[in-house]
Amino acid sequence: MSQYDPNLDPNLDPTRIPPTQPVYTETIETVVVRPESNTGWWIAGVLAAAVLIAVIWILASRGGDDTPEAELALAQAEAAQAQADADRALMQGQIAGAQQGIDIARADAARAQAEAVRAAADARVAQAEAARPVVIEASPAPAPAPAPAPSGPAVVTTTTPQP
Repeated sequence: MSQYDPNLDPNLDPTRIPPTQPVYTETIETVVVRPESNTGWWIAGVLAAAVLIAVIWILASRGGDDTPEAELALAQAEAAQAQADADRALMQGQIAGAQQGIDIARADAARAQAEAVRAAADARVAQAEAARPVVIEASPAPAPAPAPAPSGPAVVTTTTPQP
């Protein structure tokens, strides 16, 4: 196995340090290479998260004292909403009742108009009949039949027809 890396540029000097790593020199002519480390940033991030969690925990646990007042305010808001809903339902009922009254009045008006039209037609018929002349024909009365002669003395009673 060789130590040849196919990804390296063959024109570069293999003893030269890549420019991404800082180089620090000391007075002793030794080269000390210290690669960058993110450890400090990780520690700072973990500490910030712990502080943030502690603040959220404190704020959440402190809100327990206001619970009865918050529940009272919530109950009052719900009661106000229920009252508003009841008022709205009452208004809708009144509107529906008024609309029903209007519909009944319209039906009564239509019925009265129909009766007026019928009465006007009856009046025209009666007027036409009154304008027509009345013809009375007289028929001769039948002649009375001669009464048979009485055979005995005449008896008058209150129920007997008189000639």
